[in-house]
Amino acid sequence: MNDFLSLLPLLIVSSGAILLMLLAAFEKSRLETASCVSMGFFAVAFFVQLLVGYGPATAVFHGVFNGMLVASSFTQAAGLIILACGFFTAMTTHTYFKVNSFCTLEFYAILMFGACGMLLLTLSQELITGFISLEIMSLAIYILVGYDRSNIKGAEAVLKYLMLGAFAGAFFTMGTALIYGGVKSTKFVEIGAFCAAHSATTPLLLGGTFFIFVALLFKAAAFPFHAWVIDVYDGASTPVTGFMATALKTAIFTVFANFLAQNSGLHGSWVTFLFYVSVLTMFGGNLIAIGQNNLKRMLAASGIVHSGYLLIALVAISTEHFTGSVIAYYLAAYAAGTLGMFAALAYLGGEGEKRATFDDFKGLAKVRPYSAAAVTVFLLSMAGVPPTAGFMGKFYVITSAISADQMALAVLGIVSSILSMWYYLRLIINMYFHEAAETFETKGSVFATTCTFILVFCVFAIGIYPIVI
Repeated sequence: MNDFLSLLPLLIVSSGAILLMLLAAFEKSRLETASCVSMGFFAVAFFVQLLVGYGPATAVFHGVFNGMLVASSFTQAAGLIILACGFFTAMTTHTYFKVNSFCTLEFYAILMFGACGMLLLTLSQELITGFISLEIMSLAIYILVGYDRSNIKGAEAVLKYLMLGAFAGAFFTMGTALIYGGVKSTKFVEIGAFCAAHSATTPLLLGGTFFIFVALLFKAAAFPFHAWVIDVYDGASTPVTGFMATALKTAIFTVFANFLAQNSGLHGSWVTFLFYVSVLTMFGGNLIAIGQNNLKRMLAASGIVHSGYLLIALVAISTEHFTGSVIAYYLAAYAAGTLGMFAALAYLGGEGEKRATFDDFKGLAKVRPYSAAAVTVFLLSMAGVPPTAGFMGKFYVITSAISADQMALAVLGIVSSILSMWYYLRLIINMYFHEAAETFETKGSVFATTCTFILVFCVFAIGIYPIVI
């Protein structure tokens, strides 16, 4: 029964996706109905995931899946974040598509199929299953990015993402083949056992692991595979960008951590590599973000920086007592702030996302003080200012790095956080210290506004939730 309950959220979301796909065949079906249906399925799946009791990692239906799927408290937390991201994205789109009318009912079915791929990826403990999950997720995201076929930037974004994503998939496949050639298995547990009995630096295993890392680092928008993220985030519609930035990153870092945590030899042989990648990701992302004038492009570069912090957490994980609590906490804190920011942009941006730059939001606090206050909370959380969730997330990451004797990485993480203040505070200054040039009138439903203020509450609620490192 516990195995069934572990898979039930995935089954609920996939059932919702199929139902929405069938509803799309009826002309009388309305977008508002589809949005509410998807919110309902995400909410039910979230509460089921919340109620299922998880302990140590346990194979789900071992006799059927032969250890390919494993559930734990870490995968439960990742699943909760993904389902919450899906719920808030559907909530935001309810408002967004009343103003930007390019949506069809299939949008919500594809959104839910993407979430299915992400949930399956978090449970994956085997490379072929991981590849299938990755492609289910990626194909859905490709479609969502280019959903507005009249948008030239969207067409450019999906072309870049599709071409580069295909290369990432090819690297993952090649890495799987090489690892199987060296280990004679694609299961994470057996790869870890091989590393314990032999060496993690055998040529086939070393080459295969490198290719797997290339694919995962590309999906996580980490250096040096981050170039695509700026144009893709800018070209996609605002709710899709928010979903990509949060749920996709959660799924990728969950499987990344599960793969690395299998054996200390495997993890230890890649610590130096991950150290330099995390440093270059943080500072490279900061340099890109400082030069941006467009908010979505700035948030995309900011996402690169946050990938760097998550890589610090990967460097610092303990393979002996791996819980994933630091990674899950940081992902939850990041998701709350980022989703809230994109929810606010969804209704403040107006028709055709006409308000897109820093200057477009000058004087927002004079006209819409509550919206400006909410945006300020999200920006301060992403910057890591107390008492927000973002501060606690960075605190736990830095503390875990110090505990793992990675003092240099901890110091560089603090320096990176200080640098990021510039581009976050720039928007706050524009909102509060300039006169309003317009009235910031918004249309549509109140769902996106409600979503924004729920996420403000989440930013503070997550910030007071303690974890054990």
